[in-house]
Amino acid sequence: MAILTETKEGPLVLSIEQVEEIGRELDALRARITAELGDRDREYIYSVIKAQRGFEIAGRGLLYLGFLPPFWLAGVAALSISKILDNMEIGHNVMHGQWDWMREPGINSREFEWDTVCPGDQWRHSHNYMHHTYTNIHGMDRDIGYGILRVDEAQSWNVLRLGNPLYAFILMLAFEWGVMGHDLEVENILRGKKKWPEIKALVKGQARKAGRQVLKDYVVFPALTGPLFLSTLAANFTANIVRNLWTFSIIFCGHFPTGVQTFTEEETADETQGEWYVRQMLGSANITGGKLFHIMSGNLSHQIEHHLFPDMPANRYPEIAPEVEALCKKHGLPYNTGRFSKQIGSVWGKLFKLALPPFLMKNGQQAGVIVMRRGQASEVGV
Repeated sequence: MAILTETKEGPLVLSIEQVEEIGRELDALRARITAELGDRDREYIYSVIKAQRGFEIAGRGLLYLGFLPPFWLAGVAALSISKILDNMEIGHNVMHGQWDWMREPGINSREFEWDTVCPGDQWRHSHNYMHHTYTNIHGMDRDIGYGILRVDEAQSWNVLRLGNPLYAFILMLAFEWGVMGHDLEVENILRGKKKWPEIKALVKGQARKAGRQVLKDYVVFPALTGPLFLSTLAANFTANIVRNLWTFSIIFCGHFPTGVQTFTEEETADETQGEWYVRQMLGSANITGGKLFHIMSGNLSHQIEHHLFPDMPANRYPEIAPEVEALCKKHGLPYNTGRFSKQIGSVWGKLFKLALPPFLMKNGQQAGVIVMRRGQASEVGV
């Protein structure tokens, strides 16, 4: 695997035996947690769903008094929390199959629909399958820049890249719409690589889901408040923006801060389970915080653990995080974690830096990890 740069100490070398040991230890961790799932976990997800519904009801009720600014702001805050919980700790995690073991129709991954414009079935393909299978592999994981942004030095530069920070800002504001369009591969449509017959079914599905969502947020609920139609419409719009800002920030902190690695198809061909685990750990980052912060992030503040075990109930990530960190330390692997301000600052710094032509950029010194594969040294840049 291609190393970017090396420190004076040189790259870290992982033997085949070490990599397979990592795989066995993580398999054992997964098996142990899976065997423990039960009432505690069931009560947790029910409590989150109850809280989400409570905030939505409170928000809708407060907007009937939206002619008074304090009630309008309180309504927006309650709706924002409701939408964040629905998107992050409920929708994202339910559609990963984290709660399928409960056999409850309302939280079944194949049936669940969330409170955003993106159809659940399209998201399950672009995210569950493409992103989590081919995490950070150039040419396969379209989450590397979402077809819009330059977030890695291996991505080519042209003059349009100068708008990198602006594109990111627009994507942040309209994130649910960006997620909806992800499976369309808009950049390939513009290049003529995808034709209408290939995207016709996707567009129809998006039109149905987005149409229902727009009708709910911007027609039905505002109409129910009568003369406060515009006030409620503005509140719903603001709550959606707040949710977009938050989800964008959490997701980008988990994927693009300094130290997160990318890979090529060649260096990841014929991966073993252990090598897949190593790639997930090197291609993700965590955010430190308290219990409420983790819940509001959908526990994607534990992105490393999520990438290792995407279908494990997310309430278990804080519990296993110390074990994963200890495993990384045992084998000399980096465990990329930091406070929110550090990680988001790193992300935006990278977005600005990678907007510039390569000849204006200075290559930083980074450590490396070499994984021994089938008799050859395979290098991974940190």
